[in-house]
Amino acid sequence: MIIRKAFMRQSRQVLALSRRAPISGRFQSTLAGTPDETLQSPPAESITESIQPDNPLAEMIQAQSQAQPSQDPASGTSSKPNTTPKTSSVIPPKPSQVTLELLLASGTHMGHSTSRWNPQNSRYIFGIREGVHIISLDATAAYLRRAAKVVEEVAARGGLILFAGTRKGQKRAVVKAAELAKGYHIFERWIPGSLTNGPQILGHCETKVVNALDEELDDFKKDLADRPSLKPDLVVCLNPLENVVLLHECGLNNVPTIGIIDTDADPTRVTYPIPSNDDSLRATSLIAGILGRAGEAGQQRRLKMAQEGKTTYKPITAAELRLDPFTGMKPEEIQKK
Repeated sequence: MIIRKAFMRQSRQVLALSRRAPISGRFQSTLAGTPDETLQSPPAESITESIQPDNPLAEMIQAQSQAQPSQDPASGTSSKPNTTPKTSSVIPPKPSQVTLELLLASGTHMGHSTSRWNPQNSRYIFGIREGVHIISLDATAAYLRRAAKVVEEVAARGGLILFAGTRKGQKRAVVKAAELAKGYHIFERWIPGSLTNGPQILGHCETKVVNALDEELDDFKKDLADRPSLKPDLVVCLNPLENVVLLHECGLNNVPTIGIIDTDADPTRVTYPIPSNDDSLRATSLIAGILGRAGEAGQQRRLKMAQEGKTTYKPITAAELRLDPFTGMKPEEIQKK
């Protein structure tokens, strides 16, 4: 009885200490000394120094520590509210900085229960733990690097990249990735028929013509009135289960797609699958940021080649601009047929 009371008293002391100064999840501290001593977490500078410089987590932790608001020692309150978004959305890592530790920390390995799995995903599954499928991080890293290479090459050749993520909370990641890759984004819903019936749905949208240096050309505006609507050269979908219509229209128009495939999704619906957890916002933000950085690298390479007088595509004339990109015919010829 005496031992039990002493243990309960010590437990209350430990709980009180933890409430006064929470212990960081990355470090383990030993309880030593008197009960009045408070436990303090190591500063952000020591955390950054303990991580190797080549690790992308060092740069992310340093940026997060610099973004923390300053605190008033007298009142203990911050001078401004902490409105900093997730670190993966602020500073997305490059495709070359993808590590298994980074994917594990983002929760990309967590799948669904075994009763909801798609047998076609057996090649991506590492094992089962407590009735939940665990996705192989090696497969996720390999397929993610391949998808990033595809995005970079499409951006380097001046292609149009569309980022689509319609789940709640994916708006920030989709917009950030589109801004990096200089592409387009959809975060509300996909309008059925935007690709198969583009002239009727997207015919009122404004089209801008630019040269190799992304400078707008006003001479082509009069030749864009009868031209069919543009179609993306690559579609990145963060939630394929809710955008089956989008993927179906991309297949009808031979548009390649990249999608995050969970254990309950069908990997054959996309051209380049990325096996990962699609329910975690941290995982989807990380993948979208990596693909956005890949598109940014492709855009920089394209502009550098354009400044040197080298282009990866043939310059188009005003007469060729009015032709349909798939049939090579004029709009009035298509209507006659």
